[in-house]
Amino acid sequence: MATHKVGGEVDAQCTRCKMTLAHTILAMVGPKIARVRCNTCNGDHAYRAAPGVTDRPSTSSSAARAARAASAAATKAEKVIISFEEQLAGKDVANAPKYSPKDTYQVDQVIQHPTFGTGFVTAVRGDKVDITFRTDTKTLVHGRGGAPADRPAFSPPNARSTGPADKPQPLGGATEVAAEPAAEEEPPAPAEG
Repeated sequence: MATHKVGGEVDAQCTRCKMTLAHTILAMVGPKIARVRCNTCNGDHAYRAAPGVTDRPSTSSSAARAARAASAAATKAEKVIISFEEQLAGKDVANAPKYSPKDTYQVDQVIQHPTFGTGFVTAVRGDKVDITFRTDTKTLVHGRGGAPADRPAFSPPNARSTGPADKPQPLGGATEVAAEPAAEEEPPAPAEG
């Protein structure tokens, strides 16, 4: 393999000319060419090797490729699928509590859900649990059974009268009646005399 240096020439794929042409090496990072200038169009660009040229040592033997593929297959772990029944085998299914968002659950605890059936807790994250059922894993809430003082009190909306949007509403709401303007009194007539 030829050793390259800044200022030397190399054949590279020109991005402007769209051909493999002679280029001048402008920059290198270690032993690798980083930036080149096309000797035809004078365009600077990142180095792209000519098609079919690599800077890796050639290992064209099929035996070497087969050996790499065999070692990769050997290191890959074989998948083991455990059925839902096998996962429940060592757990206390008979005493499984019914699911309630107010209760708190722990990993590997068996739960009886009214819709999804029997399942077991696989993860606990704050106020949420992942429970694996026969058909799917669901994320459900738990530990939401705080005292009523912990929860915000419900306050119904104010009963306000609604009227046309372009008219101002009385400040006191519907219970306060707007004061009607008093009838204007006529000024006293001047005395004749």
